[in-house]
Amino acid sequence: MIGKLTGRLDYRATDHVLIDVRGVGYLVYCSERTMMSLPGVGEPVALYTDMLVREDLLQLFGFTSLVEKEWHRLLTSVQGVGAKVSLAILGTLGPDGVSRAIALGDWGSVKAAKGVGPKTAQRIVLDLKDKAPGVMAMGGSLPEAMEGADLEAVVEPAEPAAPKKTTRKAKAQPSGAAAASAGALSALGNLGYSPSDAASAVAEAAGDNPEADEAALIRAALRLLAPKG
Repeated sequence: MIGKLTGRLDYRATDHVLIDVRGVGYLVYCSERTMMSLPGVGEPVALYTDMLVREDLLQLFGFTSLVEKEWHRLLTSVQGVGAKVSLAILGTLGPDGVSRAIALGDWGSVKAAKGVGPKTAQRIVLDLKDKAPGVMAMGGSLPEAMEGADLEAVVEPAEPAAPKKTTRKAKAQPSGAAAASAGALSALGNLGYSPSDAASAVAEAAGDNPEADEAALIRAALRLLAPKG
């Protein structure tokens, strides 16, 4: 099973790229959002991958983070949701947006993706709502494929180049929003709130203020979780 590719971007189409990994080309299909984040042709690139295996097909799908890959795995586990629909959802909402929509039961946001009808959107939210807290917690520790990695060190140069001074790369860090949500979830769990209640409150708080840090998310979530009346 191929779980990650690091190579050079050979060409890009509308929905897939060809990655040259030391002379072997891999076709990798990606969401629209992921395609927009990739570097130009000839540049080093790294993607986490998931492989679809059927009698008549072997197909790779690429993701910039393990959280995105995990949502793809979960989305395609829902009846009637294939890889194409999963990529459409991830391309429309992004992994953080999928987390918020499912944690809040917001099937309307899921339905906004191309090819997703209301029944399918409702089924996705119903089937995966209990999975959202775990995936949101993962976002605070899982790296992105291209952050902090010295890609040039593992990719053969496109043409001979003069030696250059080696620089130490910083260790990959999770994105601020994902780390803040994960930290807030952990704090609320330590306070005794259930994973589903905590995830819903954090998702709503993050949706209201996407730039909020962990402390701000905790305060906002606690206000949402406070007894009414």
